Amino acid sequence: MAAELSPEKLSEIHRPTLDQALEAIRTRAYWSPHPEHPKAYGEGGLPGSLGAAEGKAAFDSVLHTRLDLAQPGTDGWTGGELSPYGPALGVEYPHADPDILLPAMSAAMGSWRAAGPETRALVCLEILARISARTHELAHAVMHTSGQAFVMAFQAGGPHAQDRGLEAVAYAYEEQTRTPRAADWSKPQGKRDPLRLHKSYTAAGRGISLLIGCNTFPTWNGYPGLFASLATGNPVLVKPHPRAVLPLALTVQLAREALAEAGFDPNLVALAVERPGEGIAKTLAVRPEIKIIDYTGSTAFGDWLETNARQAQVYTEKAGVNTIVLDSTDNYRGMLSNLAFSLSLYSGQMCTTPQNLLIPRDGIMTDAGAKSYEDVVADIAEAVNGLLGDDARANGLLGALVNPDVKARLEGAAALGDVALASRPVVNPDFPDAVVRTPVLVKLDGTKPDDGAAYLSECFGPVSFAVAVDSTADALDLLRRTVREKGAMTVGAYTTSPDVERAVENVCFDESAQLSLNLTGGVYVNQTAAFSDFHGSGGNPAANAALCDGAFVSNRFRVVEVRRQA
Repeated sequence: MAAELSPEKLSEIHRPTLDQALEAIRTRAYWSPHPEHPKAYGEGGLPGSLGAAEGKAAFDSVLHTRLDLAQPGTDGWTGGELSPYGPALGVEYPHADPDILLPAMSAAMGSWRAAGPETRALVCLEILARISARTHELAHAVMHTSGQAFVMAFQAGGPHAQDRGLEAVAYAYEEQTRTPRAADWSKPQGKRDPLRLHKSYTAAGRGISLLIGCNTFPTWNGYPGLFASLATGNPVLVKPHPRAVLPLALTVQLAREALAEAGFDPNLVALAVERPGEGIAKTLAVRPEIKIIDYTGSTAFGDWLETNARQAQVYTEKAGVNTIVLDSTDNYRGMLSNLAFSLSLYSGQMCTTPQNLLIPRDGIMTDAGAKSYEDVVADIAEAVNGLLGDDARANGLLGALVNPDVKARLEGAAALGDVALASRPVVNPDFPDAVVRTPVLVKLDGTKPDDGAAYLSECFGPVSFAVAVDSTADALDLLRRTVREKGAMTVGAYTTSPDVERAVENVCFDESAQLSLNLTGGVYVNQTAAFSDFHGSGGNPAANAALCDGAFVSNRFRVVEVRRQA
């Protein structure tokens, strides 16, 4: 196939970006090639990108159409996404016969492997550049499948997701190039001639990679696995969540176009969309052709994959119980503000949102004086009410509840304990059918087993628990137990004591949990920055992998050696 994008052209365009990404993962300094501000796109902004009006028009033009990817094995069409904001998207997607599609994907591996790590990385960067140019369009797709408010959908679903994809490419390139592509080997034999061999080393992908997408962050959680597998030589079959197909379907479309223009088989990336109730993830996951699986979602299905998909290398991000320890603070107002935002952002529908706030029942010391447990809980509730008191601001922060299960958990929270902060409905004037709710905060007792059944289970959504504990030491014991038994994507703590700070750190070191200390400004425990922060650790039950580190990419390929007599 003739290449419109030669390796030389790809290198000219993208090699500087790859080099900067490699430098960023080494220094861990802030860097991003993807602008966060919507005005950076369109006329006068990122070359070739869609501006706000163009992106909205592009999104609208996809609705109620058939998205034909021209991939083999299409045996019908399926769809049915409903926006959490109300409207039906009406997009139809190809339904694939895996007995036809998977062999076609496997057949694409040879030339992709032969291209080598650098060319694969540069093609991946070309795909990311095309995705970046369509950020406005994709933001609407993310918004209307996840329920995120538009600004969050734009940033988290656009540049932040693209950063995570690029980060995975950088790690993949670095791990594959640790070994030279060739070496001449000579072993002295004394008076005899030395033994001489010529050796070559090829990074060979394991096989087809299955990406099982999630509902809440289809691109942010999807791009790391997609690009880690593709950059290491593996075809990728994208199986989106049935409620969040469009963002990943558009991604697959752009990837197939870029691959073809670079002279590669577009079947290196393909889409598998299920019919209602079909549940194809289980059947695909255990097929012998599937050698890698990336999954974000419930613990139950993640555990099932780890147990049953034994032919594959499985990377999971499952559920956890995120915890904040409140011991003391020298910025009480800043702590309250930070916590209020963290509990409210995207209606708590983030795997990093804090759920349990562990507060000594005798209270904490602050720069505003001693604060009792009741004071702290009441002040957190007041801070949330102050943040979300204006409905326009509330809509911009909360977004919409992603599915009825979240609404049911929210409505059932009041039965778990004393409600310190009641949830209220918020009307979205642009989308009156959207289900928008403010968070609920429930008081529980850390010494009561019945209360423990609540706070030791993940309650995904805008539900948090103010757990009274006897002391900071008891809080740390409960933190350790929670992370060890249930896992955590994030841990936070507020303290002015160096001894307590060290004690919290030691718990997190022992249990492999990512820790944020004394956040009182514009950085929140929910957020992680690509190239610098690790999302998850892979060391506790919440996830068996981190986004992104060398371990996330290195087992997606094997180095195959060929020795020749010199």
